[in-house]
Amino acid sequence: MNERIAVAGPRSDGMPRPQDAARVGVLRRIAAARLKHRGLDAMTGDILLISSELLTNALLHSGATEITLNLTVHDGYLRITVTDGMPGRAKRRKADDEAETGRGLGLVEVLAEQSGGTWGTSEHGAATWCSLRVPAGQRQ
Repeated sequence: MNERIAVAGPRSDGMPRPQDAARVGVLRRIAAARLKHRGLDAMTGDILLISSELLTNALLHSGATEITLNLTVHDGYLRITVTDGMPGRAKRRKADDEAETGRGLGLVEVLAEQSGGTWGTSEHGAATWCSLRVPAGQRQ
């Protein structure tokens, strides 16, 4: 799966524009349908959560006008890649108990570790990715 959306970028208050947030939802629905078609239903919840976190980070922090979501299965791993084409590496932050943001990449890291996978950013930071091991017995 390789889907691209055009976005306007965040408003002056840092919040995403409603139409851009809606486009993230569209990508989630497309991803869920593709996972079902591939027989990977058991992974849908984790994949949609990770996709949402990576897409939202790109939407809020990159300033990009185009964001791409790519899902591939290779050698027993499903890889989620979000590309915004902008330099700058995604970094996990420590969020205190009162913080309303800052936990997304921590969730991505935990989900990746639980499945025997990993996450990271491309050399120049234009893409953030996460790989999850496909459960035994799942069609690839």
